[in-house]
Amino acid sequence: MTHDPAAARAALAALPTAFVAYLTNERRASIHTANAYRRDLAAAGDYFAEHGVDAWPRVTTAHVRELLATRHRSGLKPASLARLASSLRSFYQWQMREGRAHVNPAADVRAPKRAARLPETVDVDDLAALLDVMPLDTLEIRDHALLELFYSAGVRLAEAIGLDVVDLDLAGGQARVLGKGNRQRSVPVGSRAVSALRRWLAERALLADDDEPALFVSQRGTRISRSSVAARMDGWARRHGLPVHLHPHKLRHSFATHMLESSGDLRAVQELLGHANITTTQIYTHLDFAHLAKVYDAAHPRAGGHAGPESSSNS
Repeated sequence: MTHDPAAARAALAALPTAFVAYLTNERRASIHTANAYRRDLAAAGDYFAEHGVDAWPRVTTAHVRELLATRHRSGLKPASLARLASSLRSFYQWQMREGRAHVNPAADVRAPKRAARLPETVDVDDLAALLDVMPLDTLEIRDHALLELFYSAGVRLAEAIGLDVVDLDLAGGQARVLGKGNRQRSVPVGSRAVSALRRWLAERALLADDDEPALFVSQRGTRISRSSVAARMDGWARRHGLPVHLHPHKLRHSFATHMLESSGDLRAVQELLGHANITTTQIYTHLDFAHLAKVYDAAHPRAGGHAGPESSSNS
């Protein structure tokens, strides 16, 4: 019997529609999520229909791998490939719960890994110029203290805004933060950050009630929000001429990179950042190598960017 791709496509279309309805009505998935599943499953159904499949239970792991490989060759980005594989896995999990399929052909299929993105950092001199600006009012004093803390201790945004006054030990030059997985750690606070925090503590009473535990508070006297910190930080950077967009994690990346460049001690940087696994910290070794590679390309006579002695006709 001759395979009819159009008939197969029609046969494959019904089940994804039921699945998307389940996501929308029972799982309360957003329209964005439901549309993403709809597009992924429609694309998969079209591919399988063109390759001899007319029912979802007849899809094999080989079919799924071939689909991902084909889409990869066509230029689909790793993030989109990963979402496509995830959509198929979820779709088949639902089919199995509904008794419509007995195996999940996408269960063990993983999309190609996306390339690791090197963290963005800020130049040391640019940061020094930004942090040397003296704040003019209460909110700027708070913002300056936050900037100094981010760069001095390499803390995450959630860790910084989660700090209470009692978590500071300015005499000892350290703070106690609550990191991912509810893991507590002590982080060093440098002398510049200590001075900035002392100035902020002197001003904080103008905004916060006596029973407010939060170290960093808003104009309303309550714990400052993530969005407020990000907006104030970027505003500070723009007002004072920083040539790049600034956000809290960029300061954390800058802290880690500058520490690694100066010390070469990856394990110490891991501890300071609060990474549970050193492989997470190793991204900064790639960043450091990228910096060194640029220096090499610019300076070495045989790196390719400069003509070597043999290129001269007089040599």
